Amino acid sequence: MADNVICGDAAEVMAGMPDESVQLCVTSPPYYGLRDYGTAKWEGGDPECDHKKGQPSWRSRDKSTIGFAESQGHNLESWGRICSKCGAIRIDQQIGLEATPEAYVEKLVAVFREVRRVLKNDGVLWLNMGDSYWGSSQNGGDQTKRVGGGIRQLQRQQAENRNVKVAIPLNCKPKDLMGIPWLLAFALRTDGFWLRQDIIWAKPNPMPESVTDRCTKAHEYIFLLTKSARYYYNAEAIAEKSIWAGIDKRSQVKGGVKFGGKTATGQYAIDKVIYREDGNRNRRSVWTIPTKPFKGSHFAVFPPELPRLCILAGSRPGDTILDPFCGSGTTLAVAKELGRHWIGIDVSEKYCALSRRHVLAARTPLPPPF
Repeated sequence: MADNVICGDAAEVMAGMPDESVQLCVTSPPYYGLRDYGTAKWEGGDPECDHKKGQPSWRSRDKSTIGFAESQGHNLESWGRICSKCGAIRIDQQIGLEATPEAYVEKLVAVFREVRRVLKNDGVLWLNMGDSYWGSSQNGGDQTKRVGGGIRQLQRQQAENRNVKVAIPLNCKPKDLMGIPWLLAFALRTDGFWLRQDIIWAKPNPMPESVTDRCTKAHEYIFLLTKSARYYYNAEAIAEKSIWAGIDKRSQVKGGVKFGGKTATGQYAIDKVIYREDGNRNRRSVWTIPTKPFKGSHFAVFPPELPRLCILAGSRPGDTILDPFCGSGTTLAVAKELGRHWIGIDVSEKYCALSRRHVLAARTPLPPPF
């Protein structure tokens, strides 16, 4: 398949792709309840209505379920909503504004089921996901990705209409950390993926938070998921410098423990840990990578080093890299620079255009020296 960026619903676009046509998927879906990307269209109602005001924030078609989005201008949920002011129905394919985490995870599982189908048998999925808090606009400082706001308003609405059901996450209380990354990882494992590892993306420059009853969040998860028990993984391509680099391992004594003998692979053992003659070691499961701003309008952007490690470890030059939530196109641009083919998908025309510009600006890799 030719290199391209396709605008549309990820699951629908991938449904038209051949089986086993992609080696690697590197992606970060929209986080739950974080923001509205402005992809909604309205049908019916008053064309002059701004669809941004009024309560409840969203109401199901049969008016049996209500909820309140965080005060970021969203008015309705991502499925079958009706404007409380004029009755217009909001049609939206974006993911992240579902009524509950369970509904959000269910929608993502359907997307990644298509990813698994198009992956080659030795293919790999690297999935980045951040967590969210369930809270209210009165929860006293939980500023990180709060969702489900308006708890007091919900309670008042319930008092007025006892037949109205409130959509809240299973077993979640206000201010609870919902565990979205692990909910999704376990669901994908149940659906057929091998869950091979959780990587901690440690951010030395995290977003500041005005919280006083917990630590500032400075990490996210990256999950390594595979289509088969055996898969392509190039550990050498992402090896990191050992803390013993430059030391003569055959004679050095550190902390009273003498280095062991040379192994059959040309490595040296100390305290059952393997160190190589080239001064490198197998990359650890904590990746300290600072976030980087991108000149554009996308809210959440991969630092290029993150997809670079994933692409180097999970693919060969000439392989096809897929990002079904390509956003600003960082993964696609890095794939181009590393001599891979790429396919990007995004539901937003705005971000598809941004991705195309990003890829166009990426440098083309130099030809091999021989």
